[in-house]
Amino acid sequence: MSIDEIPVRLIGPGSQPDSGKELRYIDMPHDMATFSAPLMPEPEAVSHLAGAREAMQWLAEALAVFAPGQPPQLANLTGLDAENRELVNQILGEGEISIVSSGDVPARCQESVLAGVWRTLYFDDEQRVIGDLLEVAMTPHVLAAPIGDGEPIDTSLPDTDAPGLNAVPILVELLAHLDAYAGGGRQHSINLSLLPISDEDAGFLDSRLGRGPIDILSRGYGKCQIISTCTPNVWWVRYYNSMGTLILNSLEVVALPEVVVAAEEDLRDSAARLQEILAPYWQDEA
Repeated sequence: MSIDEIPVRLIGPGSQPDSGKELRYIDMPHDMATFSAPLMPEPEAVSHLAGAREAMQWLAEALAVFAPGQPPQLANLTGLDAENRELVNQILGEGEISIVSSGDVPARCQESVLAGVWRTLYFDDEQRVIGDLLEVAMTPHVLAAPIGDGEPIDTSLPDTDAPGLNAVPILVELLAHLDAYAGGGRQHSINLSLLPISDEDAGFLDSRLGRGPIDILSRGYGKCQIISTCTPNVWWVRYYNSMGTLILNSLEVVALPEVVVAAEEDLRDSAARLQEILAPYWQDEA
């Protein structure tokens, strides 16, 4: 394959593969996991994989120049064949954060073992993959748009014989802090674990806040589940220990919970680690 034939390019029109091709995509994790370095093949076994080489060259350059505040840097890997894609998957591995979006264009996003490096798959209405992106970003592109329909929180009292009376003050508190956040960016968290919230109260809160399009799972020694609501900047955040026991249940007023955002120093570390991973490969192409 010549350099002109390498099917890695910036996202844009005409970037989709020919119909009918069967491609193998990275699997999305479902269970908790801890960090593990990617398992790499011998250099001579992959020296011919020019598409993966070009993707990694792009990634190294994107990590080297990326700075906080920049929009996500995107490369379209949709045209890679199965062998090149498998090597990219091996190099990147699976990190701690997985994201599912049920928005207008359904998507699944997986952080790699390199913090701030993401893989995102987009699907059509029949769950066929229509896009495969490699991203360098503090948070992936799928989280860039406002999340929620913008409807105000309903703080009215329920019917007198219905559950939820203990939950109404929480909705009032959320509404007040949403105004404060809009005015000055002041974040707020309501720790429901410390409040006398019944199952009926929790159900009432859920019905009033609704479910937004984003579900996030951050895995480590335990897991953190983050669910968007129908109100922009309001999130359910639940932490579980390694035994699967809920240890913290909160509502957060913030654009994105901090656990989803890669730190600047993590991106610098990722740039250095990628260079170490790639050092034995494609030396004759340097």
